[in-house]
Amino acid sequence: MTPSPTVLILGASRGLGLGLAREYRARGWRVIATERAARPSLALRDLADASGGSVRVEAFDATDWAALPGFARRLEGTELDLLIVNAGVADDPTQAVGAVAPEEFQRVMTTNALAPLKAIEALAPLVKPEGTVAAMSSALGSVELPPNGNFEVYGASKAALNKLLKAWAARAAGRRTVLALMPGWVRTEMGGSQAPLDVETSVRGLADTIAARAGSGGVAFVDYRNAPIPW
Repeated sequence: MTPSPTVLILGASRGLGLGLAREYRARGWRVIATERAARPSLALRDLADASGGSVRVEAFDATDWAALPGFARRLEGTELDLLIVNAGVADDPTQAVGAVAPEEFQRVMTTNALAPLKAIEALAPLVKPEGTVAAMSSALGSVELPPNGNFEVYGASKAALNKLLKAWAARAAGRRTVLALMPGWVRTEMGGSQAPLDVETSVRGLADTIAARAGSGGVAFVDYRNAPIPW
């Protein structure tokens, strides 16, 4: 019998991360899902309790640099078919970059660009040679698309994420497939109640897109419908 594939989802306590954990569990995958120890998720624990052992919850904060080596060691011996980095934060969408405090700029850039790549660097050895590494990006990070007048710093952080992801892919991905994923505008705590997409539609599309791209190699920036986005 072929063993179930395994996915590690960083940032799965709520929103899209939790939705992805549920989606991959429903598809028969083994799921390792992380939450911050300071903010445990009852919904994620309920999913794990009902999974018969196929969902494992780990405490991990992507910006806790000192904890990253220990987290990677806890997963030694695990073979991942898929690594998804979902952790991220937003800032005031109406604030122009000239009005942003340096500390806030650093927080957004560190969480959205540096932390995902540090995690990928540390955890990529667990991903199978032809597996997939994916990070949650945004069309707001596209340099080619026109700006929408909001989310200047958030968009810049996603542009930085995309650039670093492409750099890592060129340097270290090997035969792995590397994806910058645009989930759409989704009704989550970050996306707001006015967003047109529900979590279930977005994560179903993301999982289908990842499946369609698996094994192709290279790096791509695509949305939840598998449509390419200009870098």
